[in-house]
Parts: sequence; C-alpha cells; structure tokens
Amino acid sequence: VQLQASGGGWVQPGGSLRLSCAASGSIFSINNMGWYRQAPGKKRELVAIITSGGTINYADSVKGRFTISRDNAKDRVYLQMNSLKPEDTAVYYCNIAVSHGTRKLYDYWGQGTQVTVSS
Repeated sequence: VQLQASGGGWVQPGGSLRLSCAASGSIFSINNMGWYRQAPGKKRELVAIITSGGTINYADSVKGRFTISRDNAKDRVYLQMNSLKPEDTAVYYCNIAVSHGTRKLYDYWGQGTQVTVSS
C-alpha cells in the first residue's frame, strides 16, 4: 500500500491550504483515515481522524479551522485548513488503517508534506 500526499506549501497567516492523500495498492477496506503533524523539535501529534463510519475527531488546536473528509470510492482523505496560524507550521502526514481481507488492521503512512505559515 502506498500513500501519496500533496497540497502542502507556504501560506501567510489567515490563509488556507487543502491537503490530499491518495491510497493505492492491495486494499480490501480502509478503516480510519487521519492526518498527523510534526513540528521541528516536537513529537508527532494527531490533527484529525475520520472513521469508516464518518465519526470525526479533531485536535483542540484545530477545531473550527480544519475540516477532514474522505472519498471512499477513491481511497482518498482530505484536510481543508483555514485560518492558518504560524503554529500550524509542520510536516503533515496522512495515515490509514487498512484491512487486507482479515480482521487485522495495518497502519500505513504517507511521506509527509510541508506546511509553512509565515508572513
């Protein structure tokens, strides 16, 4: 399974970016899909996660500004980021939990995409 993330870049404070992550390969079904981020010198943290049933959770720091969504037909997950702040600067990683036909789930990570928010 491969994950290809895109959509990162540089934006001024208050701006918006949309991240996209496409999964490909041997996938029977996808359970959770999520976005994590890691800023320099900090641990990787959960940003948002969406279950196969559509339940969504956000980190408190992004609630009301970020929106996660998924397209099950295309095996894609998106992160719409609005009202961006300098503290949102980080490498953003997509993550999915995949079944290959059994009840066991396997974790996969994208390569990371840089988001820089500065004036």
